[in-house]
Amino acid sequence: MRGAWMDRRNLLTVAMAALSGLPGRAVHAQGKPEKTRVTVATGARAALNCLPLTIADRLGYFGFEGLEVDLQDFGGGQRALQAVQDGTGDIVAGAFEHTINLQAKNQGFTAFVLLGRAPQVALGVSNRAMPSYKNIGDLKGRRIGVTMAGASSALVAKLVLLRAGLKPQAVQFVELPVPAAAVAAVRAGQVDAICHTEPVMTVLEHKAELRIIADTRSLRGAQELFGGPVAGPCLYAPTDYLQKNPRTVQAITNAVVHALKWLQTAGPSDIIKVVPEAYLLGDRGVYLAAFNKVREAIAVDGVIPDEGARTVLRIMARLDPALVPERIDLAKTFTNEFARRAKDRFRA
Repeated sequence: MRGAWMDRRNLLTVAMAALSGLPGRAVHAQGKPEKTRVTVATGARAALNCLPLTIADRLGYFGFEGLEVDLQDFGGGQRALQAVQDGTGDIVAGAFEHTINLQAKNQGFTAFVLLGRAPQVALGVSNRAMPSYKNIGDLKGRRIGVTMAGASSALVAKLVLLRAGLKPQAVQFVELPVPAAAVAAVRAGQVDAICHTEPVMTVLEHKAELRIIADTRSLRGAQELFGGPVAGPCLYAPTDYLQKNPRTVQAITNAVVHALKWLQTAGPSDIIKVVPEAYLLGDRGVYLAAFNKVREAIAVDGVIPDEGARTVLRIMARLDPALVPERIDLAKTFTNEFARRAKDRFRA
């Protein structure tokens, strides 16, 4: 009981520190939300690309906006999307490229707040399985672990292969959505390489179990691979959900941008106090090292960059010839209406 009480006290201390210096109007939603209970479907809640949601949840920012938000982990971005399509969830936390794929299938989904300015995944070769690795061509016929087939991790892996002259069909992709299982798969030799999120990659790097061969955890690495700025993980929902519940969407966006601002100045001790112990994969130091690797790629103000969206569309068309860029109305895949309001409100 004492440990739980100390945890709550630490969270309250961090929350109050985060709120000091913000204008009083920043702690309540602008207008009562149409829906006060919202389910956000995530692919891997413990992954660092969902950290802004964890911060908003743990520091009570959703509550400040009049919301009860349930962050549900569905074990992969595609499953999270399916949950919203089936009515189990309201909003998806996932890759921006999903909104483009959905529009190509005549399904209207709109991204409304950016969580990351890069995919925040890396591709590494197992030193145990491929000790003599020399170049990308050595991956032909090998097994590559990814979070899920339609996730950013798979997109990054395919792009790396394509740039080296290998078709994605030249390898076998293995879905490993659960972080702990992904680490175990590499250590057991079940995959030869892995393209995954943090903190999985740093956990394996820390023990010298991986050799990183492509990295989008930094802005520079992402731009080098994609050839320009990238729109990374975001929150998106059916377009009609945004139209019917604008105050709810604004409240969610406010909480996320509030969390993004907190993350800009948060120190290691702040992060450790807020993030649940289960997310650390057994090592606080390694988790913080992983955080530092993706820190600059975390969104600053939630605004989705036009050029980043165009970069994603260009890469997707390169990977899938059936996707015709001219048939995609990119302006309908995202809106910055809510993020800009939140940015102004919190001076992010």
